Amino acid sequence: MAFGITDLKKGAVFQMDGHPYKVLEYSQKVMGRGGSIVNVRIKSLIDGKVLEKTFKGNEVIEQADVQYSNVQYLYNDGAKYYFMNDDTYEQIELLADLLDGQTGYLKEGDKVKAQSFNGNVINIDLPKNIFLKVTYCEDVVKGDTANSVQKDATLETGLSIRVPSFIKQGDVVSVDTETGTYRERKK
Repeated sequence: MAFGITDLKKGAVFQMDGHPYKVLEYSQKVMGRGGSIVNVRIKSLIDGKVLEKTFKGNEVIEQADVQYSNVQYLYNDGAKYYFMNDDTYEQIELLADLLDGQTGYLKEGDKVKAQSFNGNVINIDLPKNIFLKVTYCEDVVKGDTANSVQKDATLETGLSIRVPSFIKQGDVVSVDTETGTYRERKK
């Protein structure tokens, strides 16, 4: 199925040169009689490379046939990450390089979505927010209790983020998986 360039909104998945891409950023510029130009920042779902691309006027984009399945994260051996399909119990392995930037959000037993293209699992799709436990952070300096003061915190997966000063070791915090930023403390 094909669609126009104005359908390339953030999060859209399309196919170009036989490879699936996901739109990370989208901006459109209307050019009077000349139609419009769409600038997108896209990420390859095969190798994770990020590209800048410009589409003009009436170009037609092919929709990527990407399927999603529910999987559970099992473990990793440093080079590969292992998942199990919830329906078929089939074990899936993905190279750590393909999961660039996503591994800090995974803990054993987590449920995520696997993306498949042409019958092969190519990537995982994380939820927008994930709750992780703070395993280490500095104590608050007395008098430094303003909400805008931030400090480093290490989470149970080894991920390091900036959190407000009131966060303590043992707290569970929500992290935005797209930006890697603190959202809130779990109540």
